Amino acid sequence: MPALLRLLAILGMSVLLAACSLPRGAALQSEILTEKDAPDPTFAVVPVTRAAMVQIKSWPMTGWAGGYHWLKAGRGPDSAIIRTGDTLDIYVWDADENSLLIGTGGRNTALPKMTVSATGEIFMPYVGKVLVRGLTPDQARDRIQERLADISASAQVQLNVASGRNNAVDLVSGVGSPGRYTLENRDTGILSVLAQGGGIDSDLRHPLVRLIRGSHTYEIRAERLLATASANALVRGGDQITVVEDTRSFNALGAAGSERVIYFEKDRMTAMEALSEMGGLADTRADPKGVLVLRDYHAKQVANGVHGPTRSQVVFTIDLTSADGLFAARQFQIHPGDTIIATESPVTNVRTILGLIGSAVGITRVVDDW
Repeated sequence: MPALLRLLAILGMSVLLAACSLPRGAALQSEILTEKDAPDPTFAVVPVTRAAMVQIKSWPMTGWAGGYHWLKAGRGPDSAIIRTGDTLDIYVWDADENSLLIGTGGRNTALPKMTVSATGEIFMPYVGKVLVRGLTPDQARDRIQERLADISASAQVQLNVASGRNNAVDLVSGVGSPGRYTLENRDTGILSVLAQGGGIDSDLRHPLVRLIRGSHTYEIRAERLLATASANALVRGGDQITVVEDTRSFNALGAAGSERVIYFEKDRMTAMEALSEMGGLADTRADPKGVLVLRDYHAKQVANGVHGPTRSQVVFTIDLTSADGLFAARQFQIHPGDTIIATESPVTNVRTILGLIGSAVGITRVVDDW
């Protein structure tokens, strides 16, 4: 009997020592956050609660260099507008036989093609500079004819406009037929331009529509643009439009349904939606009190905890065992580049150790019976 007890003790100690180095799919929450109690921790730990979300929502966005807002739809005039770079064809008709504008024996004359200058003007013989930028073709014709009245009261003007770069938009990529498209009027929405270009390429994964206007970039997921009438923003001459794949992603690790890089399925994703994309928590392994989101902020974004985090590296902790944590997880936005870790439950190790001890006891019984 003493020999059996000694054997059991040896086996038990061996199992306990082996349990200390058992392979695990994820770390414990306490292991990851062990540094938080140090005198000068290198990262901040922020519990995600409904009360904390009031401040967290105001913190800066991270992980994405693109634009985060989109233009609202509006209503513009149905007529085209003359812009710098447009070319004007002007014909002058005059019944006056002594007209300075018309040659001998004629009734009309075609003036040389005129390009609207950087100042928005054209040069008319006998009249001088005439400002036409910002006018519709009809308004420009009336203005020119009014200026010609001092030369000949009977003169009439016919005007045609050929749009230049500043009255057209560029569809760069992600559509059936990339190219430059002239705007027929100032009431042209981006959906009309995309339709002219053959529509969005169906092979693109999670297409993102990007509009570049001057020094500003605006972006929107294609599905939201197509589903929301107020998102059909008006385009302007000189706009550049590209349709690309949305490369925003986050990393999923730990005791979850899958460990992989997951691309954003929609414009914005909450922590609860991200957990669903991860396949949920592993029932027998995960700690529902220990869902962690690791995020890096730029040094310029570090603040006092109200307008930004107190450290450039932040670990957000989510407790899914309380109503407060569940509601907060539905509000907490995942940023591109975040890492979501479903930590291992401490109970898992205990179960494993007990299982090993039970196996060891079973072996000793077999040996004893033999």
